[in-house]
Amino acid sequence: MAKPTPVHAPMDQFAQQANQLLIGGHTLDDIARLLDKAVFYAYDTSVVKAQIDKFHQHIPAPIKLHYAIKANPYAPLVNTMRDWVEGFDVASQKEMLLALQTGMPADDISFAGPSKQEAEIEAAIVAGVTLHVESALELSRAVSLGEQLGKKPKVAFRVNPAFELKASGMKMGGGPKQFGLDEEFLFDWLPTLDYNTFEFRGFHIFWGSQNLKVDAITEAHTNTFALADKLVKATPVPTRTINIGGGFGIPYFPGEQRLELAPIGENLTALLQQYPHLAALELIIELGRYLVAEAGVYASRITDIKTSRGHTFVMTNGGLHHHLSNSGNFGQVIRKNYPVAIGNKLGDGFEKTLVTAVGPLCTPLDTLADKMALNDPQLGDWLVVFQSGAYGPTASPQDFLGHPHVHEICL
Repeated sequence: MAKPTPVHAPMDQFAQQANQLLIGGHTLDDIARLLDKAVFYAYDTSVVKAQIDKFHQHIPAPIKLHYAIKANPYAPLVNTMRDWVEGFDVASQKEMLLALQTGMPADDISFAGPSKQEAEIEAAIVAGVTLHVESALELSRAVSLGEQLGKKPKVAFRVNPAFELKASGMKMGGGPKQFGLDEEFLFDWLPTLDYNTFEFRGFHIFWGSQNLKVDAITEAHTNTFALADKLVKATPVPTRTINIGGGFGIPYFPGEQRLELAPIGENLTALLQQYPHLAALELIIELGRYLVAEAGVYASRITDIKTSRGHTFVMTNGGLHHHLSNSGNFGQVIRKNYPVAIGNKLGDGFEKTLVTAVGPLCTPLDTLADKMALNDPQLGDWLVVFQSGAYGPTASPQDFLGHPHVHEICL
């Protein structure tokens, strides 16, 4: 018996009215009028808030939620999230300034990255944010710059654990990595440090991202607590905080389903009971795409339709220069389709047409959807790519071939 063809998870996070997609209560036509643009990203902040509420519903209260700004640094969105999360994680000086200007206390901002330049380290020390130190030389630089500035750097050590996150979309721990300090190195190194030269905050144990497997995440959390317990005991000064990573994924491709948080929260509750001395510390989960990706859509107009040797191509005014990850060129080994729809023709009652949707760029890589059945695509319709709230404009080559940049809006 043939296996059923996998389908995308239902994109039911947005409201609809008369077959029209609504983002923040606005149709795509209305958003185009607001922006005076016919290609854009739109983010529904109510969907972001719902994801954050879901997190707090299932994850035990002692664990704080930080937003990793790299997922989407659009300033109106970050400012909106300021009061919904307990902190920000940044990966550059520009992101740090954005985080500070939201009013988030510097004490609740951390700065990660495997090759921080001296100017970035200096700025972090001046700002008073926590540096997630990723090498012995980086610590030496931070201490030296702190002495020059007359201000001790706030330091946490990013740990490259010996374990990996199984079934991860992107592994960032285990084995040789450019990220963090190997755990075996830390156990030898920690007792040798002069803790009077910096303000020690704790550890950042990050192991991967974009994971939809409950068992893999709970196993990683169990391993993380065990490692954190050993690291705290090996450190000759008190530990204040432990970032236990992130890794929560969202469903992008056919066959994927939304991550269940309830069993993850139950496992974390058990770990807090098992390690009461760790439960007394500030514990953080750092999430990026999980909070914002489902809240965003990328919308472009259909500007031409043509047939080539029996196959229909839908041409749009958008493309990989705006949305590199959707094109499959941002980490996919084999290109798979994001969920795509005709945003002004949702629901049943439409004749479906098998099409490939492409943009205006002179490259066959500029594919928005390949061989997908869409609801009666016609000139002027809106082609909408769901799951587009993370790694969109800032992760895309917007100057490629000189086409106009894309616009964004929060609603």
